[in-house]
Amino acid sequence: MSDISGLASVTGAGTALPADVRKAGKDGEDTYRAALGFERTLLEQLTKTMTKDMAGEGGDDSGDGDSGASAATSAYNDMLPSTLADAVTGAGGLGLAHDLWLKMRSGS
Repeated sequence: MSDISGLASVTGAGTALPADVRKAGKDGEDTYRAALGFERTLLEQLTKTMTKDMAGEGGDDSGDGDSGASAATSAYNDMLPSTLADAVTGAGGLGLAHDLWLKMRSGS
């Protein structure tokens, strides 16, 4: 099951919208928020993959058997992709959402 709890960060009123999106009205804003939600999900999935790959490269070098540190590290690693995706999209995203929005608007 997919966790989409972070979508609140791109659907809320606090999200800064580009001027051309605001001028497009409510439908344009809704379309942009959907595109920003897609961008956020994509960022989260890419970050999860990156985190998983980095954990695989590190191997089990610690070998000290400290399960407390492993649990803390695991919890941090689980939160990192979502937090990073929220931060990037909250700051306006990478630009993918706006490009998608422009393409969807020109296609209609």
